[in-house]
Amino acid sequence: MGAKNSQPVSVVTGAAGFLGSHLTDRLLAAGHRVIAIDNLITGKTANIGHLAGNENFRFIQHNVSNFIFVPEERIDYVFHFASPASPIDYLELPIPTLKVGALGTHNTLGLAKDKKAAFILASTSEVYGDPLEHPQKEDYWGNVNPIGPRGVYDEAKRFAEAMTMAYHRYHRVDTKIVRIFNTYGPRMRLRDGRVVPAFIGQALRSEPLSVFGDGSQTRSFCYASDLIDGIFKLAMSDYHEPVNLGNPREMTIKQFADEIIRITGTKSTIEYKPLPMDDPKVRQPDITRAKEILDWEPRVDFEEGIKKTIQYFRESLKW
Repeated sequence: MGAKNSQPVSVVTGAAGFLGSHLTDRLLAAGHRVIAIDNLITGKTANIGHLAGNENFRFIQHNVSNFIFVPEERIDYVFHFASPASPIDYLELPIPTLKVGALGTHNTLGLAKDKKAAFILASTSEVYGDPLEHPQKEDYWGNVNPIGPRGVYDEAKRFAEAMTMAYHRYHRVDTKIVRIFNTYGPRMRLRDGRVVPAFIGQALRSEPLSVFGDGSQTRSFCYASDLIDGIFKLAMSDYHEPVNLGNPREMTIKQFADEIIRITGTKSTIEYKPLPMDDPKVRQPDITRAKEILDWEPRVDFEEGIKKTIQYFRESLKW
């Protein structure tokens, strides 16, 4: 029993999702026992299927917006990664999105407080809204439309951050907040409405790539393994203010579409469509804080990362 008792125990909510599943893999590789919780509203068991039979892994199908009971006496880390996270999800599931940001954050913070565990909140660059400051630093308060269609996600995450800091200040919970910028890699859902799987899926099917607006809006794309590395470092740190994690290499959506067409070798063309309401025009993290505090910066080159992602989607389309 000795080794088991000294082994760190982590709870990961949203563990069957894109980032939650990669985080779970990283924690297991670092010697943690992982209790994975997901209601599979947007996650899928295929993302964690390779962990079946792993004695350090346990999966609980549960909605964390409801009370969470975990019988383990000891939990060291609670990672709250449960939330619809792509526009297609939170526009179709506005109320579950608000509930998991509010009630889910309350419940997971309560679990961390009860077990005296560290708490790590997956927040988002969307807290900056359609930013008037560029690039975005952590001390920027954002430009968010609270009643627009995207407000359900933006405000859920802003509220989650406020509650996390309240638990830190009032209950002395050891909390961390990671603001995640655009991330891509294997296990993204092909039709989740985000630009990476959308463009790759269209290119592999030789369909036109749908560019919204004139394609001049920018995004910065961070490969999943880089992001998870930063999250792990933040979890092990003693820093409590929000930290941006993402890749500062900024591209226009038009440039990104051109790159996907080039790398896949598709015959696809570009088709321009109207820009959705409140779609951010720029998105680029200032990662000075992550460099200074965590000694972290992205290492995976865009071409290398996007080729791995395209390969994953090629395999997915064969199923």
